[in-house]
Amino acid sequence: MTRRNKEMIIYKTDAEIALMKNAAVLVSKTLAEVAKILKPGVTTLEIDKLCANFIQKHNATSSFLNYRGYPFTICASVNDVVVHGFPNDTPLKNGDIVSIDMGVILNGWHGDHAYTFIMGNADPAAIELVKVTKESLYKGIEKAIVNNRIGDIAYAIQEHTEIKHGYGVVRELVGHGLGRSLHEDPQMPNYGKRGTGPKLKENLVLAIEPMINMGSREVYTDEDGWTIKTRDGKPSVHFEHDVCVKRNKALILSDYSIIEAEEKANPHLNSSYY
Repeated sequence: MTRRNKEMIIYKTDAEIALMKNAAVLVSKTLAEVAKILKPGVTTLEIDKLCANFIQKHNATSSFLNYRGYPFTICASVNDVVVHGFPNDTPLKNGDIVSIDMGVILNGWHGDHAYTFIMGNADPAAIELVKVTKESLYKGIEKAIVNNRIGDIAYAIQEHTEIKHGYGVVRELVGHGLGRSLHEDPQMPNYGKRGTGPKLKENLVLAIEPMINMGSREVYTDEDGWTIKTRDGKPSVHFEHDVCVKRNKALILSDYSIIEAEEKANPHLNSSYY
């Protein structure tokens, strides 16, 4: 997102939150369909087609397709690709770390989140990166309550990944507000200082999405103008939830449980880390 001098934060009604939850859960259900078919030999182009068909069958449209010229339904980011990876016809293989990020528009509202899958017997260091990044997402979500600030969420993610584990927290890419637009204010970085940034008020919806590198935080954009990779070639992991700020405990609109159920049922995927 492009930083603006003045943020225009849009709060939702409870009825609108309910509609947003429907959109978020449809994304989760689509990612669960991905978890069913992932195995060595499958291509990310095949996954893209699966997701496009599933979304269409559920009377929704893709948030990503043609967004600022993006040419696919999903972002498929494998190993050293941080985010925005183009689906392609390269077969996935045992040991790959595969992040699928996607969004839908359902009844005028966006759902947008991501999940990283481990293909079989991956490098233990990569499995640990997946584990810690997923944990950091929930550390951030714990801080998404009324009267906290954006910096409290950001610091919780940074503390768990960079300070405790020495990973690289990507600076150039951030989470964001979500609603009738795919990207709304405020920006939601994965690093920062506690007690800084906009104060959180009830019914603000955020896409919280740690993007964490095994090595350096440095990244670069590939020649296609979209694919962002780690500069040192080491793996990166991306998880994302749609979250509504509430008074005592954040409301997670998306649903990882249905993805995890299919992940655990698929013998080609490694879910041993949680």
